Amino acid sequence: KSERFGSDGNAGASGMDCVEEEVDFNWEEYLEETGATAAPHTSFRHVELSLQSSFQPGMKLEVANKGSLDTYWVATIITTCGQLLLLRYCGYGDDRKADFWCDVMTAELHPVGWCAQNNKTLQPPEAIKEKNSDWIEFLIKELTGSRTAPANLLEGPLRGKNTVDLIVVGCILEVRDAFEPNVYWAARVQSNIGGRLCLSYVGLNDPAYDMWMFYLDTRLRPLGWAKENYLSIKPPTGENEATAKALKSPLPLEVFKDHADLHTHSFRPGMKLEMVSPKEPFHICPVSVTKVYNEYYFQITVDDLTAEATPTCVVCHADSPGILPVQWCLKNGVGLERPQGFESQDFDWADYLKHTGTEAAPDVCFPNASQSRGFCKDMWLEAVNPLQPSELCVARITQVKGRLLWLRLEGLTKPLPDCIVDVESMNIFPVGWCEANGYPLTHLQKTIAVVQPEKHLPIISSELCIYSTANSCQPLSSELDFMLIIAIACMCCLGLVNGKYCCSQLFINHRCFSGPYLNKGRIAELPKAVGPGKCAVVLKEILTMLINSAYKPGRVLRELQMVEDPQWNCQEETLKAKYKGKSYRSNMRIVRTADQVSEFCRRVCERLQCCLNLFGPTIVSDKCPENCFSQTKTKYTYYKKRKVGRPSLGENAQDGDMTKPARRRKKRKAIFVQKKRRTSIVGYQTTESPQNESFEEEDRLVLERNPLEWSVSDVVDFITSTDCASLAKIFQEQDIDGQALLLLTLPTVQECMDLKLGPAIKLCHQIERVKVAFYSQFAN
Repeated sequence: KSERFGSDGNAGASGMDCVEEEVDFNWEEYLEETGATAAPHTSFRHVELSLQSSFQPGMKLEVANKGSLDTYWVATIITTCGQLLLLRYCGYGDDRKADFWCDVMTAELHPVGWCAQNNKTLQPPEAIKEKNSDWIEFLIKELTGSRTAPANLLEGPLRGKNTVDLIVVGCILEVRDAFEPNVYWAARVQSNIGGRLCLSYVGLNDPAYDMWMFYLDTRLRPLGWAKENYLSIKPPTGENEATAKALKSPLPLEVFKDHADLHTHSFRPGMKLEMVSPKEPFHICPVSVTKVYNEYYFQITVDDLTAEATPTCVVCHADSPGILPVQWCLKNGVGLERPQGFESQDFDWADYLKHTGTEAAPDVCFPNASQSRGFCKDMWLEAVNPLQPSELCVARITQVKGRLLWLRLEGLTKPLPDCIVDVESMNIFPVGWCEANGYPLTHLQKTIAVVQPEKHLPIISSELCIYSTANSCQPLSSELDFMLIIAIACMCCLGLVNGKYCCSQLFINHRCFSGPYLNKGRIAELPKAVGPGKCAVVLKEILTMLINSAYKPGRVLRELQMVEDPQWNCQEETLKAKYKGKSYRSNMRIVRTADQVSEFCRRVCERLQCCLNLFGPTIVSDKCPENCFSQTKTKYTYYKKRKVGRPSLGENAQDGDMTKPARRRKKRKAIFVQKKRRTSIVGYQTTESPQNESFEEEDRLVLERNPLEWSVSDVVDFITSTDCASLAKIFQEQDIDGQALLLLTLPTVQECMDLKLGPAIKLCHQIERVKVAFYSQFAN
């Protein structure tokens, strides 16, 4: 921004300095400002796998029949969406008409075999009952060789959890020793950051040995792996009571369902190849195969011909990242480090192989040497600092060669050379990964020069504000410049320079009603006042704040486009909003003269259906002149005065007026009635489903009153009556009435209420029920 405000909305405090203030790093803003490109999320295969549901398409389970009480039938998982499963009863073949959605957390789902164990009736749905004469034989064929949904994901504390969420602190797994592939250690999970695990060895209480690995790393195995495969386990189990107790908390086997199988290798002892240095991944060096353990593992040692050399060894397998064929660097124009102790200054592989009497590993040993996975030069991502594995940094790709990336890590106190990583590395992550997982990101330091004058100064104009970006900081060049700005500011306040284009302070009155579009909690975080200064600048600043305080900024931008009067003296400004990774822009005509500011503010408030004093030249201390605080939001808002129309509930909906509510009954009745469910299954169809099936009858609401009439307390009563009762307080705090409720979607619920995906989906299911009832009962 070109201006900075104190907590009270005024510019600056005492002092005459120009100081640099650090600004929080924001990926979206940085990419937009610099025109940079983020590496595509699909390039990070390990992250994509970590986001998948624990349930996989094709899994079988037993589910209650929708049309017959106390009977069940086997169904197949067609697809997943978070904790939602799209199911198809076995026997329908490729017919999609009867597919239905179930919520793992609320529906009655059971593993295959549950009916037999609990003496429950297993019979096909009525619609397909006549399609087969022998359903027992059909089920035997259907289930033979198929995967069944794990019982612990359908019942108990792990129910409905994604794979990564199954990894909890304290769980035990086994990790392969870094130098001996036949030796495994029991390790405890100390933390889980989106699947990136901090592990400590059981029985070794020394943080210096803690290690960071992604849960898909081939070195990680379930507890008991070493014993089953006749391998050694360290430290020896049962040595002490603490170790024995720790081993009673194994990591669930489902965590390892996506682990890649190791391929056999073709390496032999003595073969030479090239490899990214295992100790300092900033260069590539010649290495040798010094030991072959078995068909899967071999040892590589960095070539060092000095007599006193300490060998640098690493255990590898056929798909180990960073191993390359001889002359790969030459073919790709990359420098190759000369081995320590090699006398010739110019390294040549032919001479070197002859000098050492060895052979190069054949190309057949490197089947994927050229895979790039969509990474390109100058793309941005997040990467682990190789010298400090707990630290993740903003990184830029400086070059791509085959399957290797050169990354420049930004924001480090002591800069490092470009580090080299394989495209399949599990130490690189997409833009926004740290933020999504609540983990600190080392980033570029972005500063802004803030002028702090002795007294409060007005906003002059965007042209007179002094600021800096990540690459430049422009402080006042001289004392004369500073005095000039003060002089112009004073003249503006006195009306001597373009006086009619300057306005006094405009206030944001936090206690006034914020209407259905604006989040009351975000409004409360805004400064109490903005200005004085140039009218267009002050108004643009406030409008930008309001847009970014909305449940759906894109919708507010469209509403603001409608605020216009042909008699106004306006200038066109571009307003921006960012929401869930998308950027919205809208051109709006903003008044330029002080005499029109008050009416402009009133029109904006009217359009946003909030109190007419939410912002403007009037300051509200305790009681608003509009008396908005003593009335319900819906009763206050002016949509009641407008023509009947369906409310816009989607981001792409056309602008339309809200439905005029029916007159309120004198005697208040219940606002909703729950229809009695005919079965225990909760099946429903979300509005964003790819199918077009209707909603399930057994989960519908019948509303006694139009939800557009609901007050905040009505909404709280409804939420309290559902299985989301614990969230009712949020609706009270954010002043959400019926009209605002109908505008909520999954993204807005997640962002505005700070909910994880599971609870958010659960809540949105209840909101969808209200929307369906509204459309079926009142929208006509």
